[in-house]
Amino acid sequence: MDGLTAFLETATSVLALVAGAGAVLIVAARVLAPRLPIAARLGGRVVAWRAELTLAVAGVSTLGSLYFSEVADYVPCRLCWYQRIAMYPIAVVAVVALIRRDGNARFYVAPMALVGAGISGYHYLIERGVLRDTESCGLFGPACADVWFEEFGFVTLAFMALAGFVAILVVNLVPFPASKESS
Repeated sequence: MDGLTAFLETATSVLALVAGAGAVLIVAARVLAPRLPIAARLGGRVVAWRAELTLAVAGVSTLGSLYFSEVADYVPCRLCWYQRIAMYPIAVVAVVALIRRDGNARFYVAPMALVGAGISGYHYLIERGVLRDTESCGLFGPACADVWFEEFGFVTLAFMALAGFVAILVVNLVPFPASKESS
């Protein structure tokens, strides 16, 4: 493995953890918003920056997955492809939403992110050995239980996808009372 790939494995793993922590922070801010003005202000900023935050997460996820498969030669399994089918359009929708300043794009993004989160959660459970790989993945590529790399003892590509999808869901669906949202 070359130095760039090793660096990107660690960097994207850290970004996934940041996305997951950000999602937790946003949910906590929503719970605390009625009592803490700073939490309400944070929520207002999240609402105002929805398209940018969605594009950041989906864009990094898309570029990262393309790097790992096309440059690092990590062949995606069947579930990885399904996760890509959910993530890549989110990046495109986020670009269009950003250009058009469309606050309603979240209603198009959320279903794709929900499906992607379900697939990546299922994939992660297979990687961890909690669920059994049906072996249908391995017929046309690597088995879904195969792990290309693992950082910090638990962060894998499926975990990173799950963190990205959850962050996108939280950014796009958690309402804040003081925000002026499009319906």
